Amino acid sequence: MPAGGDQQSDDLRAAGHRRLARCAERAVTMRSNSPITDAELERRWTLARGVLADLDCDALVAQAREDWVGSYVRWLTDIPANNGYPRTVAFFPDRPMTVVEMGAFDVDRAVADDPVHRGVGRFLHTPSFVSVGYTTRYDADLLLQALRDAGARRVGLLCPGALPHAVVAALQEAGIECVDATDALDRVKAVKSAEEIALIRATAALQDRVFAEVCDFICPGVTDRDVTSHAERIGRDLGSDQGIYLGLSAPMGQPSRFMNRPMQTRTIEAGDHMSLLIEINGPGGLYAEIARTMVLGRASDHLLEAFENVRAAQDHTLSLIRPGAAPADIAAAHDDWMQVRGLPAETRLYAHGQGVEMVERPLIRHDEPMPLAADMCLAVHPGYDDGEVFAVICDNYLVTDDGVSACLHQTDKKIFEL
Repeated sequence: MPAGGDQQSDDLRAAGHRRLARCAERAVTMRSNSPITDAELERRWTLARGVLADLDCDALVAQAREDWVGSYVRWLTDIPANNGYPRTVAFFPDRPMTVVEMGAFDVDRAVADDPVHRGVGRFLHTPSFVSVGYTTRYDADLLLQALRDAGARRVGLLCPGALPHAVVAALQEAGIECVDATDALDRVKAVKSAEEIALIRATAALQDRVFAEVCDFICPGVTDRDVTSHAERIGRDLGSDQGIYLGLSAPMGQPSRFMNRPMQTRTIEAGDHMSLLIEINGPGGLYAEIARTMVLGRASDHLLEAFENVRAAQDHTLSLIRPGAAPADIAAAHDDWMQVRGLPAETRLYAHGQGVEMVERPLIRHDEPMPLAADMCLAVHPGYDDGEVFAVICDNYLVTDDGVSACLHQTDKKIFEL
């Protein structure tokens, strides 16, 4: 190395850190698209501290790489992970959170009273990538540093089975006692606050508007991708950040199934139909979902009958929803209802909780032990595919003190003949 090379490297590194610090100072003027209130975050943190106390833990650890179904991170910080980059949160009972996320090597940044990163006191950065195997330990080492600095000896992990092996292995090797805190947090996270319920209602209204715009847009000559791209543009214009738009068109007599963007290549013709799922978030990052079927012309009798089947199946499930009800019992009753009518039993998932995650507990399924409680939000979407039609309906409802709310979506429950 040339003389003075070490000093030059140190100077460049120091200059880089100063630039990062200046960027961080400017960042306090930023804001997210639709932040939740400080009061809502404080409510969540109080619940999380209660979980820590009940489990006698010194910290909770969550990690996400996207904001569809990885939102323990968003629930705690109001900031999601994105694009496959790990975002790890260490939540403590008596000090601000530490966040480990993408950034330059050797950055240990303190923050205080940041209006964007509320409740966070420290950022540790590392340029790790899940596609580059030798970097997967980098996040784990920084998490260990944060836990050691806080004196954490017993840690509650959120969805430990979904955490990277490198993270769990590092904690075990360091002698930190790990317990599964998932169920304890899920049970308080599933019950929505008044603010969250208002945001979910606003998301449902946003989705109604997106579907109405799609009905005005869809016509012979456009492609499936054109339809979902238009829906996404409208959703983003209305304030949605993330989600999916699933659906393929098909001639009458063939099923129009939910498929994602890579398969949406078909050009729609007169007489075709398209079932579309709009499962996007809205204000505060809260999710809901709606699905309806559109026909460019007249629907066949078989398609109309199939839709009436799933609409009635949805009504049947809604009649069983009440606080204390067991999801496994509701799922079994749904299967019985379907099979008595010669329709197939559910083999995947036809109803589930939603909030800051696209799919969260409770699942209405045989393997869900969490009972229903008032102020849970459920998506209810019975469906079946008989090879000729994909029959589907999807809407959101709230569990109330004595049953279930009116539908949160205002879109008519019908086949839309356009």
